[in-house]
Amino acid sequence: MVDLLALLQPVVTDRESLREFIEDLEDLAPGIENDVAALRRAPTDRALIASLFRSLHTIKGDAAICKVEVGVMICHPIESLLSRCRDGEVVFSALLAEVVLLALDRLELTVEALNTGHDVAHLRLPELVGGLEGMATAHPAEIINRAVGTIEAVTGFKPIQAGGAAPPAGAAIAPRPTPAALPADLAADLRFFRTLALQLESRSPLFKGRTERLLRLALDTNAVAGNPVESSQLEAAVYMHDVGMMFAPESVWLKVGKLSDEDKRQLREHPGHAAELLERMHGWTAATEMVAQHHEMLDGGGYPAGLQAAAICPGAKILAIVDAFEAVTLKHSHRGQTRSLVRAIAEINACDNQFASEWIVPFNAVIRKMVEA
Repeated sequence: MVDLLALLQPVVTDRESLREFIEDLEDLAPGIENDVAALRRAPTDRALIASLFRSLHTIKGDAAICKVEVGVMICHPIESLLSRCRDGEVVFSALLAEVVLLALDRLELTVEALNTGHDVAHLRLPELVGGLEGMATAHPAEIINRAVGTIEAVTGFKPIQAGGAAPPAGAAIAPRPTPAALPADLAADLRFFRTLALQLESRSPLFKGRTERLLRLALDTNAVAGNPVESSQLEAAVYMHDVGMMFAPESVWLKVGKLSDEDKRQLREHPGHAAELLERMHGWTAATEMVAQHHEMLDGGGYPAGLQAAAICPGAKILAIVDAFEAVTLKHSHRGQTRSLVRAIAEINACDNQFASEWIVPFNAVIRKMVEA
């Protein structure tokens, strides 16, 4: 029986213990993702199943010791499922892999929210734990359907295909709308901005195709909403929003892993650098504002100005969503396991204090079209 109160309003009884659990989870998560990726290729490998079971059991034990009840509630039914896989009763499928990774994502988001004092109701933890418990006791023939239902209940999206992995971010996006004719000087500016974006993209193989993915997502999201943001200004903002990164040492903005306080300080200057470049060019006032504000947050917790919802321009709100979506899909690439499309959009939807709901809705429509394609 799911304890709704414990999932909707989890209580932190010891903040130091919570931080210890978060550190332990960060250490164990890469191994879990690697085991899951390996099990996709060898679903009957009992050694891999045992390794995954041990990692989940360790997380559950750490959660119990650190009094993070939600960690116990998420991990326990997964342990039961893995026990059945280990006994040969259930085959570890790609859908089961997706559920495990989704549960890991939700646990990470939950403890992060608890550590920062944010609400967790939007994470749909009762749906997750209820789905996991149902899968843990279901007849083997019913587990696939229950896995599909669990994923859809938590994320709002069905898995890409039963037993299959999600396509990479950017796949099956609708063709970019044809832009309206621009004056020659502004069209030349756009070509220049694109060149700068591609220079940034070339600095890392992880960024390959990033510019086009961001552009298509931004323009499609704007189109679904009725094109309230002028498309050429939005296009310029997509190209230029991260160009300011190149003012920082590459060792900082290409760094994999934790950033130091000084690293963060340098990176937080990039919107200003890029906006200053745009500001010097005639005709790009709106794009300048989008670039300057794309890391602001609805609750005022963003940077550089700490603006709140009403003060943030619509284009910056679009840019914040698509940029974060791209970042999430690359978030764990250094672990050898890139997050799937569905789990990436689930995480974006979970960050309700960061992204504007009026833009999440059209963005979801764009992603849903990608998924259904």
